Amino acid sequence: MTRGLKTLALRMERHCENALAIAHWLERQPKIEKVFYPGSRAIRSGTREAADGRGRRMVSAIVKGGESAALRFLERCEIFTLAESLGGVESLIEHPAIMTHASVPAEVRGEIGISDALVRLLLQRLLDFRDQVRDVLPSHRKPHERVA
Repeated sequence: MTRGLKTLALRMERHCENALAIAHWLERQPKIEKVFYPGSRAIRSGTREAADGRGRRMVSAIVKGGESAALRFLERCEIFTLAESLGGVESLIEHPAIMTHASVPAEVRGEIGISDALVRLLLQRLLDFRDQVRDVLPSHRKPHERVA
């Protein structure tokens, strides 16, 4: 355990770098309506969450096109593993409306900000963020299109 603590700060820094990079990348994607991450444009406007992002490796986004578009987004990822619990060390992705918040009525989910188009990504610290972006990129393309 002590050996792991020696590199914790470096690992957390990498988590945050990856998460911020993918948040900025998602903000530029035409099929993404909104990104939720400290330091992203959507919340840089002085809210309590507009911190520097230290210690955070989860990025949430609302996919344009509703639940069906969000599900396509999930299905086309290969590096990100679909998981209800985002407590792992690998790159994970989830759809709260049908997973963690499935038992919450739709109107209540809407009131608390859980859109049917919301996806959450948990970034893996050791992968280069570009590899994680390349995994999410096909989710914005038709299945027959190739990624350069």
